[in-house]
Amino acid sequence: MAARVLNLGCLSRVVLRSQHVRLPMRTLAALTSTPRALQNERAVGVSWLYRSLHTSPRWAQEAAKTSGDPQSYEFQAETRMLLDIVAKSLYSEKEVFIRELISNASDAIEKARYLALQGTQMDSSEADMKIHITTDKYDKTFTIQDSGLGMTKEELIENLGTIARSGSKMFIKELQEAGTTDPQSIIGQFGVGFYSAFMVAEKVEVYSRSRLPNSVGFCWSSDGCGKYTIEECEGVEPGTKIVCHLKIADREYADEQTVKDVIKKYSSFISAPIEVNGEQANNIQPLWLMDPKEVSPEQHDEFYRFVGSAYDKPRFVLHYRTDAPIDLRCVLYVPEGKPGLFDLNRDRDSSVSLYCRRVLIMNKAENVLPKWLRFMKGVVDSEDIPLNLSRELLQDSALIRKLRTVIQNRVIRFLFDKSRKDTENYNKFFTDYGIFIKEGILSAQEQVEKEEMAKLLMYDSSAKPVGEKVTLPEYISRMQDDQKDIYYLATPSRELAESSPYFEALKKKNVEVLFCYEPYDEVVLMQLREFTDRKIISVEKQMRQSKESVDFDTSEGSLRRSEANELMDWLKTVLAGRCWSVKATPSLESHPCVVTVEEMGAARHFVRTQFSQIPEENRYSLLQPQLEINPSHPIITKLNALRTSNPRLAELTAKQLFSNAMVVAGLVEDPRTVLTTMNELLQLALEKH
Repeated sequence: MAARVLNLGCLSRVVLRSQHVRLPMRTLAALTSTPRALQNERAVGVSWLYRSLHTSPRWAQEAAKTSGDPQSYEFQAETRMLLDIVAKSLYSEKEVFIRELISNASDAIEKARYLALQGTQMDSSEADMKIHITTDKYDKTFTIQDSGLGMTKEELIENLGTIARSGSKMFIKELQEAGTTDPQSIIGQFGVGFYSAFMVAEKVEVYSRSRLPNSVGFCWSSDGCGKYTIEECEGVEPGTKIVCHLKIADREYADEQTVKDVIKKYSSFISAPIEVNGEQANNIQPLWLMDPKEVSPEQHDEFYRFVGSAYDKPRFVLHYRTDAPIDLRCVLYVPEGKPGLFDLNRDRDSSVSLYCRRVLIMNKAENVLPKWLRFMKGVVDSEDIPLNLSRELLQDSALIRKLRTVIQNRVIRFLFDKSRKDTENYNKFFTDYGIFIKEGILSAQEQVEKEEMAKLLMYDSSAKPVGEKVTLPEYISRMQDDQKDIYYLATPSRELAESSPYFEALKKKNVEVLFCYEPYDEVVLMQLREFTDRKIISVEKQMRQSKESVDFDTSEGSLRRSEANELMDWLKTVLAGRCWSVKATPSLESHPCVVTVEEMGAARHFVRTQFSQIPEENRYSLLQPQLEINPSHPIITKLNALRTSNPRLAELTAKQLFSNAMVVAGLVEDPRTVLTTMNELLQLALEKH
């Protein structure tokens, strides 16, 4: 039932042309039970306030002077236009009229409760403070009744005859002017919610009686086409009853289950009990408004299943509130189950609902949490969130960004605390959800933000047994005094990591190295670049940048300097077009050679993603690989001898050594290409046997 969403700026221009139509800005608040402090507050100016609330402006007094038969009033021209817009274009879903009418009823009850606590004299014939909803399929009616403050005839004219005049906002304003504390459960601010009923109703009747002593009841009636009538009625109970005579196309809202489903979706946490045909429809407590210490694990389990439409239990529970830098109340859950393929999809909707004063604003609030936290479920409630007129869209992108940042930082601190105090469960969490954290680092724009998320990363380490992971802060705490950088090695498995030629030199120096097994791990660390002012570099890059040189004079069994130079010149010729340079390295011990490039991680990513699009002859010119040989390794010394005794075998051996080194470096797109000359090499090597 998609419909057009009204632009607030355009609506403001329409409204401001009317003398009596005002469009206040929207600021919602959380619907809580009346604070105990109010009972002790002195009723300063309350009598004046209540008289003010029931005193109409001069134009309304004149309109209410006559009595007798029902009196007919016309909406002003601009107001008629606005009413048509509200009824047809303001809300994207027709079902929200139930949310709006319930919110108005809740406000009326809160006003009556507040004034009663202040000692204001009111009609004492009140029933229990509830919202009653009845449906009638045969008559196609939806009826909602509250036992709240009620309205006089003048207030019916003011509040229902003037669109965008918010009685709730005026109530709060009068309280502030009287110097008293305003109740924090008042929801209404715009003054248009009532008119949402005309989306589904061909006629709306409002029966209301003020709780002022000796008040009489009135019936306000309109078909939303430009006129409304008011007449005095007998037997009207204190409070307000609204009867919506539904259009044929919208008779579904006369169905009890449909109404209950809408209440569950939008108004489950309204403080006043809501009964539908005598059965209470809102029995879930708004846990985010409670003291975290007073909420039991069982309550969290139940609430998690309700807000998350889940069947498992929460793995972690984050329940907190803050007033600075933004008013915020949150209950967020990390699911116990593992994420599915659908959860990994970046286009997946958020599982966090946005509430404002206990009323659902957005069921899947995609802008409130960053995308990488889409696996979390729960509720976010903030009175500072700016909304548009229909309470369906967020405004003020700067404030929303601040809200998103506050929540993200709090979640990061929470998870980091878990990583230190509940290591076992955090390790399981990271195994299941670590990919989301890595996505967050890749998508973040600011380095500070990346490093905050990087605290949550965990990797295998050369300093720890198999299966025991470490965080970057833990790694830094163990760094040697002369170590400036954080080292990592990207490899498919622990076994290959520990046998890697690139790891040999650092292993000999007892330098800790992080092992990354997934291709995207290396991309994450490349994007991160540094952590707490320490560069994050691959061991291959460290090897290429090493300025250590081979001491040919002391290397037993090694080639002499002149022999090594001649061999390296020969290798450059044999590997021309593939190898850009050759050097001797002291970093190798059990391996004959390795290949290094300037940025190994970026090169590997390039090979995986774009190599197939580049012609064979251009690939090596882009990589510019450098072959680093171990002049004391038996294969290298024998290769040098073969240059004169068996040139063909020497050439095939040199090419195979280079191809093997490219495979070990992860720079070969298709490993089958290294086997093209293998059979000829084996044949020549086995000729003497």
